[in-house]
Amino acid sequence: MKKSEVAVKLFTDGYNCAQAVLGVFAEDVGLTQSQALKMAAPFGGGVGRQREICGAVSGMLMAFGLLYGYETPETGEIKMQHYEQTRALCDKFAECNGSIICRDILKTAEVGGTPAVRTAEYYKERPCVRCVRTATEILEDYIESKKK
Repeated sequence: MKKSEVAVKLFTDGYNCAQAVLGVFAEDVGLTQSQALKMAAPFGGGVGRQREICGAVSGMLMAFGLLYGYETPETGEIKMQHYEQTRALCDKFAECNGSIICRDILKTAEVGGTPAVRTAEYYKERPCVRCVRTATEILEDYIESKKK
């Protein structure tokens, strides 16, 4: 099963968008599934349902950082290249989904409140499954391109 399919399954099983994306990369980034799910928990709903950066993007970028990030104080070329790669991943996501901002993708400014019950109607109305799939595929493609 492809990582994107597993991520969608995690999301449809009730995990938030960030958990679904980081969760499928847990082993790749040296985390346990439990650690990845806990780490990503605050990022769902655009960071705690604030409707800011999409949780799927946050999950993708956490995995990207764990795989390719730098761990020394950087001020030059390494930092610049990492930020360029980060923007490229975000740009690719925005091309597919219209934005990297949750409220723009969902077309709602509702902040906070109780998360919606996940019903068939929920999945028809929300583009979240597509966002989880897209973020996972973008990072999978990036990882594959680095192997060549």
